[in-house]
Amino acid sequence: MPLAVDLFCGLGGWTDGLLAEGWRARGYDIEAHEYGDERYPGELVLRDILTLHGREVADADLIVSSSPCTEYSYMAMPWTRAKAKAAAIRADASGELLRQLNALFDAQFRIQREASEAKGEHIPMVVENVRGAQPWVGPAAWNFGSYYLWGDVPALMPHTIKGRKNPGFRFDGSGRSFQSESVDRHVGEGLKVPSAAGRRTAPGLGARFTSRDCGVEAAEGRKGAGAAWFDQNLCALPSKSSRRKAASAKIAKIPFALSSHIARVYRPAEMEAAQ
Repeated sequence: MPLAVDLFCGLGGWTDGLLAEGWRARGYDIEAHEYGDERYPGELVLRDILTLHGREVADADLIVSSSPCTEYSYMAMPWTRAKAKAAAIRADASGELLRQLNALFDAQFRIQREASEAKGEHIPMVVENVRGAQPWVGPAAWNFGSYYLWGDVPALMPHTIKGRKNPGFRFDGSGRSFQSESVDRHVGEGLKVPSAAGRRTAPGLGARFTSRDCGVEAAEGRKGAGAAWFDQNLCALPSKSSRRKAASAKIAKIPFALSSHIARVYRPAEMEAAQ
């Protein structure tokens, strides 16, 4: 049975699809995300990803990863402090601020490179983050709704369609965000999530701030037309509160339609022969 390594695994959105397609999965995260009955479904290793060397995961046949999107999402917002932070990074001639910003994102590709060298062959990796990461790390290879992908993204991916609004749906403590509801009802469609009051992440780009971007530090911004959205999604709570962390972890989960597709694409030939 092939092994997939899930970095920044959270509640295991990537792993759910992998397990369903017959993979083993080992997840790495700096903390265990356990909220009621919800927790990572595979083997969990508590580890700071920055300290992980690729040789430790050289037994993997596939690496999937979803590094934190908080800073990218925050700087994509039309807030004075967010704009000032982005401007400061761009103005830093030393590049140190950009290096710090991308430390976790870059660590994923370092680990893949080290793991591949230790194994003696290329280990494919698919990385997920938000649209707002693109100005800092480069264009994504593809997107599944508001989930943007880098790395060894297959040429053939599920189609996406124009998002459908679902007025009044919110994260209310039930464990379901608008995004997870949409994916459950319209599997494989990669639905985009409507923003509050049409707020956009970057003027002129048409990108909307979605529930995938819930990780922004709300205290840094000013609550205006989107106040109700933040309140409903618990983003107004302190960043370390258990309810805030639970909401963010649930909202950030990779859709099953996407994770299971990647699992099928990279299924080793021996698995196909056994089917």
